[in-house]
Amino acid sequence: MHTAAQYRESLRSYKPHVFVGGIRIDSVADAEVFAPGVNAIGVTYDLAHDPRHAPVMTAVGLDGSTVNRMTAVDTSAQDLLAKLEAVRLVCQESGCAQRYLTHDGLAALYQATHDADDEFGTEYNSRVRAYLTRIQQEDLTCAIAMTDAKGDRSRRPGRQDNPDVYVHISERRPDGIVLRGTKAIVTAAPYVHEFLVMPCRTMRSDEADFAVACAVPVDAPGITILARPAGRPGERAATFSARYGQSTGVVVFTDVFVPWERVFIAGEVEHAGRLTTTYATHHRHSCIGARAGFGDLLVGAGALMMESNGLDPDTHPHMREQMVALISLVEGFFACGVAASTYAARHPSGTVVPDVVFANIGKLLLANQIYDMHRIAHYVSGGLIVALPDPGEDHNPDTRPSLEEIFAGRSDVDPAQRIAVSRLIEDLTASHQGGWYSVISLHGGGSPEVMKREIWRHYPVPEKTALVANLLDRGVAGDRPPTSRRPGSCCATGCLPPPGAELPW
Repeated sequence: MHTAAQYRESLRSYKPHVFVGGIRIDSVADAEVFAPGVNAIGVTYDLAHDPRHAPVMTAVGLDGSTVNRMTAVDTSAQDLLAKLEAVRLVCQESGCAQRYLTHDGLAALYQATHDADDEFGTEYNSRVRAYLTRIQQEDLTCAIAMTDAKGDRSRRPGRQDNPDVYVHISERRPDGIVLRGTKAIVTAAPYVHEFLVMPCRTMRSDEADFAVACAVPVDAPGITILARPAGRPGERAATFSARYGQSTGVVVFTDVFVPWERVFIAGEVEHAGRLTTTYATHHRHSCIGARAGFGDLLVGAGALMMESNGLDPDTHPHMREQMVALISLVEGFFACGVAASTYAARHPSGTVVPDVVFANIGKLLLANQIYDMHRIAHYVSGGLIVALPDPGEDHNPDTRPSLEEIFAGRSDVDPAQRIAVSRLIEDLTASHQGGWYSVISLHGGGSPEVMKREIWRHYPVPEKTALVANLLDRGVAGDRPPTSRRPGSCCATGCLPPPGAELPW
């Protein structure tokens, strides 16, 4: 397993075609605009070497060796719990460590290709196993190239005026396939080793060219990355996101060749659809851990801010009420992640999938509640978090002494702590970086509407209907006959009384 320093060094052997603000980036490992993102992913490497965190940060690889949890596939509910805790841990330090997407993509590919092989006799799963072994042995990081540009969203992929708004197979050759199209939102795109290309929606039979999944090196010929800076590099007020952040990139595929050994789905629309939904379940489960880690930062910062302000929650119940509400939000959606792990479904490949309903409920809760989490952090902190002078004044000999007097809170708390925590909360919740955390929480892993659809599709509503129908059948509703007594609703002929029994109506 690599360290963060080795990960950074490994990026120098890749030469991706990356632009930020119209400027070509020669070395992503050395670019200031990406340093916070490289640092964030580096956390996942270094914590795997910490003996205190090894039980959650490491796992057993396909070859039996110890590998980073972010590259492993889960074979038990305990693995899912460990992954959930690992993601929470790395995001407590980095805000968003990004690399857990590698885990989610590999897990979904492993399961979907196993199903495709069973049905079509393909060899996709053996390709995934070989690829996964390499990822684990070399301790690589993959970005998920999934969300297409989509064009006119009222039209299907195959009905777009410009087919390149979706990534698709433009040519099939004896030695591989050729890709064209655009992935619009790729997390950590500039500073990874590989792209896992996957469809962002289910496809129809006439859209087979869009049902493609494969692995492509980040610097493959024909790939162009148009990226944003990671976090707020170089900004003096960015006490957190100048060190840790996340870049996203628009990734354009222009006649990118992919050899067959790196192709995992190529036109099997049903299994491409399963890949999409399976990935969504794994990723929403991971998002729960990620945002819980971010929530831990808000809880800790809020408590320190109250201390600095001289507001004891034990004697100021309105502050205690807000903090309990924040804790309840964070641990509430995290509990859904625990439940999704505990009630995991066994997959025929020997791996496990988080419970779909609990994973989607947890992600839906955090998507909506991230704004409440920010509001509570603002409530318990006060307006100082957006009213501090420019950080340059902290080192101005003409103003620093008076600033320390003005912004002193409790006499036993260093004024520097109050200033530092104020800037941290501003950075996490009230800056453009704070807005970014809100948006990725809302839309990352799919929109809330998609999660609602998955919950409705998988929740056992018929079981609840049968439960009530059974109560009605036993006369709980008095003389009112049950409305569910219809042939075919519970048995071929409808509900019949046992021999010798008489119904009360």
